[in-house]
Amino acid sequence: MLGGCTTLQRAVPAPDSAAALPAAPRSAPAAAPRDPKSLMVESAIAMLGQPYRFGGAAPGGFDCSGLVVYAAGAAGILLPRTAAEQLHAGVPVPRSQLEPGDLVFMRLKHKELHVGIAIGGERFIHAPASGGHVRIDSLAAPPYPAGFLRARRVIRDADEPAEP
Repeated sequence: MLGGCTTLQRAVPAPDSAAALPAAPRSAPAAAPRDPKSLMVESAIAMLGQPYRFGGAAPGGFDCSGLVVYAAGAAGILLPRTAAEQLHAGVPVPRSQLEPGDLVFMRLKHKELHVGIAIGGERFIHAPASGGHVRIDSLAAPPYPAGFLRARRVIRDADEPAEP
């Protein structure tokens, strides 16, 4: 025994027929392609607690539209950099039909325009303001219901019709 390692060997009987031959190695099953909406939401959630930084669009600091650009980019989606430009990306979606990955826009006190990412139900993730951190809030909690402006779907399902 060298170096404290032991190798066990098993005797393998010689095959008597073709039926006893070892099976061909199986290839690993192909990984299912990741859903871009899930990737976008997961990327944003991974940034929870990151500080707000005006003009920030990377770990270390985000503003609201920078978080959207970062998370969308992780899902392979290119979006414009500012909330005002993002307001025209994708297709409109009624608030009652929000899905994870949709963008939600609001006009809030002390902000010209604010954007977040819907993550399910009434919840959304966003980089709120100076002194804040990336966090999850509810569209049903003040001040968001009064400030809600509209929502946009920037990632459509394959079976979803294009906007006319």
